[in-house]
Amino acid sequence: QLQLVESGGGLVQPGGSLRLSCAVSGFTLDYGAIGWFRQAPAKEREGVSCISISDGSTYYADSVKGRFTISRDNAKNTVYLQMNSLKPEDTAVYYCAADRGITTVQPMWPADFGSWGQGTQVTVSS
Repeated sequence: QLQLVESGGGLVQPGGSLRLSCAVSGFTLDYGAIGWFRQAPAKEREGVSCISISDGSTYYADSVKGRFTISRDNAKNTVYLQMNSLKPEDTAVYYCAADRGITTVQPMWPADFGSWGQGTQVTVSS
């Protein structure tokens, strides 16, 4: 069974950076997609970024485009989310999600992702 473990969250000042990691275990994710979602208090879960395992294509929500970068390390079975120029509105619990059945990186519907990590808190505050 596919298992996902996020790490790298924390408290950072506005304008700062964090790198989230999503370690995949259970079996090699050789096709499908891995995405990052976030959920702030009293808000719906939002798709932030997604990467195709098959062809490396990526998707970014407009709110993070130009500031966040998703990447993968196939040898380590890990996906990263580099977050720069962080803003207070980026504060949320960030979740890694994956599914071998996804063939396009957008749109990002939470219901399409069958495996989820436990989440990691990102707080952007001075």
